[in-house]
Amino acid sequence: MKPILTVKQVSKSYENGFQALNQVNWEVKEGEIHALLGPNGAGKTTLINLICGIVSPSSGEVKVDGYDIIHDFKKTRSLIGLVPQELSVHAFETVWASVSFTRGLYGKPTNPSYIEEVLKSLSLWDKKDQRIMTLSGGMKRRVLIAKALSHEPRILFLDEPSAGVDVELRKDMWKIVESLRKKGVTIILTTHYIEEAESIADRISVIRKGDIFLTENKDKLMKQLGTKQLRIELKKSIKTIPKSLSKYKLELGDNNTSFVFTYDRSDDSSVITKLLDDLKKEKIQFSDLSTKQSSLEEIFVQLLQESV
Repeated sequence: MKPILTVKQVSKSYENGFQALNQVNWEVKEGEIHALLGPNGAGKTTLINLICGIVSPSSGEVKVDGYDIIHDFKKTRSLIGLVPQELSVHAFETVWASVSFTRGLYGKPTNPSYIEEVLKSLSLWDKKDQRIMTLSGGMKRRVLIAKALSHEPRILFLDEPSAGVDVELRKDMWKIVESLRKKGVTIILTTHYIEEAESIADRISVIRKGDIFLTENKDKLMKQLGTKQLRIELKKSIKTIPKSLSKYKLELGDNNTSFVFTYDRSDDSSVITKLLDDLKKEKIQFSDLSTKQSSLEEIFVQLLQESV
């Protein structure tokens, strides 16, 4: 897949001297779901706002589908939809009027059937004639998504889309994301719900202190950096781990009735067979085996610690 978004050597400094972005290089492939992860204050929202033309870069270059965000601002902005963190909507407008107006802002011709399709997909059709001020916070979030989709963008930014929304909306949102991806829309999301990134993202980038220090395929990242744990439930408690098993770096579990063996995903499966054989040699009987693998959240924390 070719890149639809290219960021080269982009920095952003403010008048007070704070540097929000530091020579960021980043590429997003067309049609992928790309998660941008990082702690609070890492520069995620600044980078998104810069790409969307809300703030200007201090230096560097950003291109959207080959168009420069400065020299071709109108074109690049028409290619992008943004769902911001803040619930910034016109309270006195109806849902239908607000979404239709946003479509017109991008020079798109009226298309009631498309607006209807978007509102129905977001469970907003029965609210179309209500003023936005009368809606709940979750429904207002749905309106923001509808407005971002109103002009049929090729790239959709979701900046913390799950913040403060209910489980039902979250599930609906990811269904919509998947349907948009099938239509060729590129999705870029930031989220604190890392399990969401783990479940839907194709690739993941990690940003810290204004610098993207890692971009990797999600499955490859989890395979390379993830670990697994094998828990061996013992038939009898044991006071100490025999010296002959020291090479496995086992840990005693609760009440000394289990061993915990931690190993890399890349390790040959034969290492477990060897461990079990050695247990038999020591006449240590076990009743059950169970495995647990590290989550993306654990890998994310590990990466941040390593980047300090």
